[in-house]
Amino acid sequence: MCGSENQASTNGTTTTKLNSPSLSSNIVLNLDHGDPTVYEAYWKRLEEKCTVVIKGSELMSYISDVEKPCWFMEQDLENAIKKLHRLTGNAVVDDRYVVVGTGSTQLYQSLLYAITTTSFAGDGDGNGDGDNNPLHHDQLPVPVVCAAPYYSQYAEEADYLRSGLYKWGGDAYAFDKDGPYIEVVTSPNNPDGTTREAVVISDQGKIIYDMAYYWPQYTPITRPANHDIMYFTFSKSTGHAGSRIGYVTNEAIARKMTKFIELSSIGVSKDSQIRAAKIMKVICDDYQDFKSHNNNNNNNTHFFEFSRKLMENRWKRLREVVGRSNVFSLPKYSQEYCLFNGECTESYPAFAWLKVKEEGVEDCEKLLKEYKILGRGGKRFGSDSSYTRVSILSREDVFQQFLDRLESIKAN
Repeated sequence: MCGSENQASTNGTTTTKLNSPSLSSNIVLNLDHGDPTVYEAYWKRLEEKCTVVIKGSELMSYISDVEKPCWFMEQDLENAIKKLHRLTGNAVVDDRYVVVGTGSTQLYQSLLYAITTTSFAGDGDGNGDGDNNPLHHDQLPVPVVCAAPYYSQYAEEADYLRSGLYKWGGDAYAFDKDGPYIEVVTSPNNPDGTTREAVVISDQGKIIYDMAYYWPQYTPITRPANHDIMYFTFSKSTGHAGSRIGYVTNEAIARKMTKFIELSSIGVSKDSQIRAAKIMKVICDDYQDFKSHNNNNNNNTHFFEFSRKLMENRWKRLREVVGRSNVFSLPKYSQEYCLFNGECTESYPAFAWLKVKEEGVEDCEKLLKEYKILGRGGKRFGSDSSYTRVSILSREDVFQQFLDRLESIKAN
């Protein structure tokens, strides 16, 4: 059911007419954030297995282990984290210091602080503590760069504290300055789902690898990630938002990261740590039970198989809708062999990097808003307004309504 036609215009010029939004629903679909509610149905089936009971006398201290750099991290959580990575094969976890933070912003900020006060300030003894030979004032703030399109929060978070140690330096492809720098490499990339490597090649830089989406449901696991500084996320692996996990090979950086988290939040909630550890243990035990019982039944009930099939199905439906459209396009991903599931598969990213290709329509985000679909415009990712990032991680009813509205957008 359509109302009167709307005219899309850019720079004051009338362009192609598009059918107006359906009036059957006034609900705004907020697909701006990667809120992983897509996995709620799976975890509802395992509520009892994942239940955690914490007695009133338990987990009362700030401290978990004073001998470790990350002294507030529970041993159960560290064990569960490493077990999950060994299961999926997506990261080398041996000989690594593990640091846990509350959300991406805190861990990212802690890394920027730790690197600029440690890694660039070597004092000649090889331990990288840097306390005796800090960066010269004319080398500060250190620019932080990332290849466009980059995660939109990187720029905002780098400049949020107005630190004198670091600042946002923009697109890594355009970076040509001498001196210290930090490059963030997101792989798979947010927003477009592509596999990334470092762009700036210089021995004066340090690289942070953001591997938040390097999990089997989103991308083929081609090799264990093995970087000096890398971090993952609990929210995108299992769907439980809130925790970030950092791996570093340098103890001094691990301790500086921990200090930043100590000063900003005095650690990470013990209750949250125990819940996260429990859920990761349930996933790993499920696979272990399957193997030990030599079970030949379909294993799609295991979390990563279930979630990969779910993401595959969503991308198939989305591509069918976009394929019938003359208005939008999507990136294409090549197949690669996945070490986790033992077959060739393509990527099924958590976000769709949607591009409007209709002649005369330049603002994809604005067009989607007319149909009560909220995405995140391309300019925030260092790209242009013809792109919009849209989350694929919503509940099923929201996702289906998104597809229905997307299909209703047709050029005359």
